[in-house]
Amino acid sequence: MCGLAGFILQGPKLATDLASLNHKMISQIMHRGPDDLGVWSDDALGIGLSHSRLAIQDCSSAGSQPMHSESNRYVIVFNGEIYNHFELRKEILKESIIRTSWRGRSDTETLLASFEAWGVQETLLRCVGMFAFALIDKQNQTLFLGRDRFGEKPLYYGFVGENFIFGSELKALKAFPGFDCSISKEALSNFIKLSYIPTPQSIYKDIFKLEAGHFIKININNFSRSSVYNNPYWSIEESMASSSQKPYLTEEEGLHDLEKNLSNAVTSQLISDVPIGAFLSGGIDSSLLTSIMQKNSMSKIKTFTIGFDESLYDESPYAKNVSDYLGTDHFCLRVTPEDALNLIPDLPLIYDEPFADSSQIPTYFVSKAAREFVSVSLSGDGADELFGGYNRYTWGPSIWGKSSYLPFFSKEIFANLLTLLTPQALNSILGFTNIVRPGEKVHKLSNALKGARTIDDLYINLISQWHDDEIVSSLQNISLDQQREKFNIPTNCDIQDARLQMMYRDSKTYLPDDILCKVDRAAMALSLETRAPFLDHRVAESAWRLSMSSKIKGTETKWALKQLLYKHIPKKLLDRPKTGFSIPIGTWLRGPLKEWAETLLNERRLACEGNFNPLPIRQAWKQHLSGRYDLSSKLWNVLMFQAWLEDVSYTHLRA
Repeated sequence: MCGLAGFILQGPKLATDLASLNHKMISQIMHRGPDDLGVWSDDALGIGLSHSRLAIQDCSSAGSQPMHSESNRYVIVFNGEIYNHFELRKEILKESIIRTSWRGRSDTETLLASFEAWGVQETLLRCVGMFAFALIDKQNQTLFLGRDRFGEKPLYYGFVGENFIFGSELKALKAFPGFDCSISKEALSNFIKLSYIPTPQSIYKDIFKLEAGHFIKININNFSRSSVYNNPYWSIEESMASSSQKPYLTEEEGLHDLEKNLSNAVTSQLISDVPIGAFLSGGIDSSLLTSIMQKNSMSKIKTFTIGFDESLYDESPYAKNVSDYLGTDHFCLRVTPEDALNLIPDLPLIYDEPFADSSQIPTYFVSKAAREFVSVSLSGDGADELFGGYNRYTWGPSIWGKSSYLPFFSKEIFANLLTLLTPQALNSILGFTNIVRPGEKVHKLSNALKGARTIDDLYINLISQWHDDEIVSSLQNISLDQQREKFNIPTNCDIQDARLQMMYRDSKTYLPDDILCKVDRAAMALSLETRAPFLDHRVAESAWRLSMSSKIKGTETKWALKQLLYKHIPKKLLDRPKTGFSIPIGTWLRGPLKEWAETLLNERRLACEGNFNPLPIRQAWKQHLSGRYDLSSKLWNVLMFQAWLEDVSYTHLRA
């Protein structure tokens, strides 16, 4: 795993040499690759590439970047892993398209040879992996930027004046002279509702995220803002449609094929010249991956989890039970409120732009635990979106199906009735159920139903934290149809099953912009590479070929994965409610984090900054402090923006 940055100068030349500019940009993201630094530039063309390296495969100098192809036509900076790169080498030799002699064992060298053999788009279709790259074709004077199918690795790009810039993180782009830090109000509006900023937006005007499964091609000598656009080489829509047209004939066939593809994905991702381990929460996804890893290992694999004093959020006993059964070498890091308080000031620096999934905190700490012993860790990300793991996939369509026949005003009355009792009271009444924090879920359902005229509206409400348009002035009087467009939520999918629609939309938006962003930034801040076997596109194709009843059977989610897991681990060790990777942020905001939060949510401060209407925020804060409501998710969005704004302002003053 690595970091990359670069630029194409156009218009007035900067008063600096290109090598210095390269160093200035890449030095901001050396945490992504502390093992080596490399730069390349062409003064005549006004272009530069820079790279910070975390050596995983071929740790010798033969893997250093920027790397030139054997013919010297191409030069590349690359972030990620190509898991099938040795197979690609065999294909190149077999097809005899080009003559090549290998200098080393790195996948970057394989990628360059593949570009020479097959071109950019065909190479990307043949690759199995996670990646972002910048490629210069010196012969045709062209720049290519590319990103993997699901968006595991980040890549930002945009303009400063007439100059084109790009990099793995915004830190690198902000180091470019004259960078405009103007906030995109549209991105802020989206963030405050979603907890993340959806692709292609970033928090800054004129700076964008490259879409997953896309590449950009730029003529170095003649380009403009209007000529830079994303070209798809792979899409979830087409792959899902193609796979669903080839359904498995039987459930048994589907499970067998899924097991084969997942096992192949895990074993292919164990390739590494440095120590490798796995995150283990004791849940379905991580336990299944760990089981396959341990089965294919001659020695104990290392597994990592974290624990809390608050038992409701503490998954460490479950992880230990699974570890003991599988015989892994297990490590648990205990996390205290003080640990979180000490980390919070660093979150704006880690994430570069506002990001408010509070599981960013435990993700950082489990990455910290792993980095003490390994350089690479496997994670279970993507399983929920592909195999129906989120609770909203079951009770959302179910509730809608039961209420859809009601007139709109009746649904509104029903939604209001659900919140007559506080979440705290409902938790006591519904304590007999097997649901974690049922009161909060009832209130979430109420908010989801309000204003929802279609199942699409229900989905928008389910994924939104703030439903009151007055919090950000630019959100006033925006319909749910307009919100779908603003949030980059796909609406052109021809999918009849409401559950599959939600899974598809989450795979397009929530997965890359929240889940994968969260893991990449937290882990790379500690120079840890993470890999997600469930996001091997062949595993995804297996998931889309499965019938919905093989993914969600009744109210049981991820049924197919559980059947595979029960071959390795007894069911009794795994039967527990799904909790998610969460922390007791609500309790902490009333305790050790209260003073910090009060400072950021000060009414006068909010009014002076002018980004939010203070009244609904102050009301939510008071309700949360009363203990009768848990509004931590809504408040965390505002707090993370406020903390980010404070950090940006402080950094600007220092500069």
